[in-house]
Amino acid sequence: MDENQVDEKKYTVASNGFQISGFSTWSSRHGVGTLLRAFEGQHLHPDLEDPDLLVKFSGPDVDLLLANKAELLLALEFLTMEALRMPGEHHSLLCFDSNDYRTLRIEELRLSAMTAAESVKKTRRHSTLIR
Repeated sequence: MDENQVDEKKYTVASNGFQISGFSTWSSRHGVGTLLRAFEGQHLHPDLEDPDLLVKFSGPDVDLLLANKAELLLALEFLTMEALRMPGEHHSLLCFDSNDYRTLRIEELRLSAMTAAESVKKTRRHSTLIR
């Protein structure tokens, strides 16, 4: 395989941004006050998430997207993947986020895991701190 093929992104703003922007129209028609912007992947946590395409939502109704552990945000992300006909192995290449929810959630889980590990070290017993 050629080196250029390895670095080539499968999903970009230029090739997929228009399709994804359809959600902006959908959400405004259904009374959800959000604005979305698509960006090339920022590689903030390459060990955990390394998307080609990052879609960030902002606006007065982002709390609706982030309610119940970001259920609606994740549902929109999944529906977008289905609309783009992304194979399962490509799902990590698209990321929806708002108010840095994903970054904060990763940090929360990391701290919870560290706390559980420390507890196990001290007590030598399994802990159920991670939720």
